[in-house]
Amino acid sequence: MNPSISAEATLTRGPLDDAKAQLAQAVAQLDVSEGVHRMLATSRREMAVAVPLRRDDGSIAVYEGFRVQHNFSRGPAKGGLRFSTAVDLDEVRALAMWMTWKCALVDVPYGGAKGGVAIEPREHSLGELERVTRRYTSEILPIIGPDMDIPAPDIGTDERTMAWIMDTYSASKGHTVPGVVTGKPIALGGSLGRASATSRGVAHVALLAMASRGLDPARTSAAVQGFGKVGRDAARFLQEAGVTVVAVSDVDGAVINERGLDVTGLAAHVEAAGSVRGFEGADDLDRDALLTLDVDVLVPAALEGVITEDNAAQVRASIVVEGANGPTTQAADEILTDRDVLVVPDILANAGGVIVSYFEWVQSNQAYQWRESEVNDRLAERMTNAWHAVVEHAGAHRITYREAATALAVRRVIEAHDLRGLYP
Repeated sequence: MNPSISAEATLTRGPLDDAKAQLAQAVAQLDVSEGVHRMLATSRREMAVAVPLRRDDGSIAVYEGFRVQHNFSRGPAKGGLRFSTAVDLDEVRALAMWMTWKCALVDVPYGGAKGGVAIEPREHSLGELERVTRRYTSEILPIIGPDMDIPAPDIGTDERTMAWIMDTYSASKGHTVPGVVTGKPIALGGSLGRASATSRGVAHVALLAMASRGLDPARTSAAVQGFGKVGRDAARFLQEAGVTVVAVSDVDGAVINERGLDVTGLAAHVEAAGSVRGFEGADDLDRDALLTLDVDVLVPAALEGVITEDNAAQVRASIVVEGANGPTTQAADEILTDRDVLVVPDILANAGGVIVSYFEWVQSNQAYQWRESEVNDRLAERMTNAWHAVVEHAGAHRITYREAATALAVRRVIEAHDLRGLYP
């Protein structure tokens, strides 16, 4: 472990600290000037807004909302919108920065952005969530648009949220603007394959990682932390590829079956019960224990900062595929590297969502829908190309896959910046 990271400092580190540390490593490898480093470490635009809500009982609540646009060098900003009480400005800054690198790594012509409202969606009615979404959209209206910043679903939001944003934005323009968001319902111009794109990408690179370690999917076990937008379909795709998914978890608990879970049956159980707990085809498990199970592949697919300095030494998986953004802290990353755990970094592993969001944006702007097979084939091609580029760069420079992925992405952003020049 880097001796400069003390135990006390580690306790106070957040995702923005980790994002900046990763950038610093890439900058050092690329021999970038201090001025360019400062530019890349700083968001180009940030907006903090108050989001008042008239609740169903007539009372007024006020929530904090944010939208951060990290970089525009390669194109308009792009990034999700999350509804979570954990949302704060530094978290959104970190996520926007990671989004910049993610888009560059998979060669999507966007810069990174992120947004959030500090609200617990499970404590609000559908009508309240619609009013919050529309008010938040009206507050950030000056800085979003199909050529400026294109939101997408994230934690606590979904395609219905995107429909509300699209409608609010379109009402302000006087005509329908489907390209203002991605992750929309199919009936409103959404892309076939978009809903499962992040999960499909996670499974695709997980299989590539297994092959690199000589693992046969039919003899490989996996645990998936998180059974939401990303984890649920990632578990299903892995199982369809022959991998034995032995455990999954959600915010309320975890379940395990060492012979393999019935992922389809578990999904039906969650729809009915609201949690993985109590699934008849498995035993309940402590939620945090899932991260240290004796499996070949671990897929953290929920929140950032779940693999930490405190539990990294107990992780027994030989491959960690980051379905979530920033699930591994900087200190934990060093521990996993020392233990020869192959970590497929988030900006590569979960890039399937932004790839197909890009495809949706293109389709919306052209008013033409692609076949789902076409979407999936193009997704696989971009994920595979990015994987091989990272592996090659890591091998050539004897660095980790995270360091290689970040360096490749940062180099592409710097190249775009240099070609455009600095105005004035």
